[in-house]
Amino acid sequence: MEIKLVYLSDLKFNLKVWKKELKFHREELEKFEKKLEDIASRNLGIDAMAPLEGFQNKIIREKEVIGRMLQKIRMKRKIIETTDMSEELDGRLRNQQTSLKDDMKMYIKLHYELKEDLMDYFLRWL
Repeated sequence: MEIKLVYLSDLKFNLKVWKKELKFHREELEKFEKKLEDIASRNLGIDAMAPLEGFQNKIIREKEVIGRMLQKIRMKRKIIETTDMSEELDGRLRNQQTSLKDDMKMYIKLHYELKEDLMDYFLRWL
């Protein structure tokens, strides 16, 4: 049971960190949206507007992904909170954690690729 408590504590910590990171990224995306709006208001022509629309679509999509990831984290926390401490630690929790961990790795990779592309765009048009 002690091993299970430590393991569940570690899972809770991971979930807390991921939740904070996702919320930070959501706030960051809102700042990027405002910068894109600034560029759009300048009427810089098709060279600026074509990629801008693509970035806006990617930001919308990423916000949707963040929402789904936060929902997965909430569901995972509920599972942890309702875990029967008398049961043996089974592979179910580990498998779900691994899946969420892989999802976070992929999300973070894609987020930073988008961020890098946005920063290059901002350097050109701001």
